[in-house]
Amino acid sequence: MHITLEQPTGARLITAADQEIAIPATLRYISGDPLAVHIDFPAHATLDGEAATWTFARVLLGEGLRAPAGLGTVRVRPCGASHTYVEFHTPEGVARLRFATADLDRFLARTHTVVASGEETVAAELDQGLVTLFGGRV
Repeated sequence: MHITLEQPTGARLITAADQEIAIPATLRYISGDPLAVHIDFPAHATLDGEAATWTFARVLLGEGLRAPAGLGTVRVRPCGASHTYVEFHTPEGVARLRFATADLDRFLARTHTVVASGEETVAAELDQGLVTLFGGRV
């Protein structure tokens, strides 16, 4: 049985003109996908009117709380002592969101109570999935 953690939070979208727009978000972690974290945005908070989810490495979130991290589509970096930027890079542009660091810290700590760092069972689940896929028995 997998455990799902959800933590509603708010973020501030930083526009190109340095204006801030409040955006609701939900931080989500699923023990069945222990290396990833998810940030869910409701339909009314997106440009296309569709709910959106960004998924990225849990370790990236943890590293980005202390120092700039990430080179790809998701980048995380501190913004002063009490805030953290999470940037989403797409071909259409960059969305920069500012979160309260305390909210992200609390969420990350909760994920580690479900699956401790270094105890992720991805290899075992992958092996089981491959055996099942090729018609074997586990």
